[in-house]
Amino acid sequence: MVAVPAGALPSPEAPAAAGRSVRPVTERRLVAVSVCTVELLRPGSDLVRLLEGGRSIDLLVACDDDPVGGPAPVGVLGVGDAVLLDDGATDLDDEDGDWDDEDGGDALRARVAELGLPGLTVHRLGLRSPLGPGAEDDLVAALSELVGFDPEPGVYLLGPQVDAVRAGVDRVVVDRAVQRIAQVYGIPLLRYRCHELTVVDPG
Repeated sequence: MVAVPAGALPSPEAPAAAGRSVRPVTERRLVAVSVCTVELLRPGSDLVRLLEGGRSIDLLVACDDDPVGGPAPVGVLGVGDAVLLDDGATDLDDEDGDWDDEDGGDALRARVAELGLPGLTVHRLGLRSPLGPGAEDDLVAALSELVGFDPEPGVYLLGPQVDAVRAGVDRVVVDRAVQRIAQVYGIPLLRYRCHELTVVDPG
């Protein structure tokens, strides 16, 4: 897979979403995005509920949960060893383990494994919150790499449901990136309910 430079978005000859046949749940490949890991790890997560319907799942986490020193490359966290996505020129295996120790990768990997989603791989983009100029293009480039240049039928995009009143700047930026990907590739876009939308206001 060839990496897409930040700010660039390939324009494949992708068939329209309406022309794609609906695949059985067990055949779906899901590409999801969230602002941070809260939506994945919190109890009663609507995101996890939707992810249970995929045979292969890639989740892109835009921001680290804690403040970070600077942007990091896209990292992959799964049940196996951590790897770093690069420009495709070198081997993707990351064997020195420093990335895990410094960024809490082991703890996050353990939490992800507890979800019981064997097809799930979590990718950390490591952007700084609040998302600033250029973050949308970074998200689009990373999502493009996960979707693939010419995605096969059965690929679904998952993004956060955005409330015009409650949504913060991070979620708005993520939403814009998701909509760009769905439009260019012509793949179905599903929405998951975020934490603040599942809390019932008292009274």
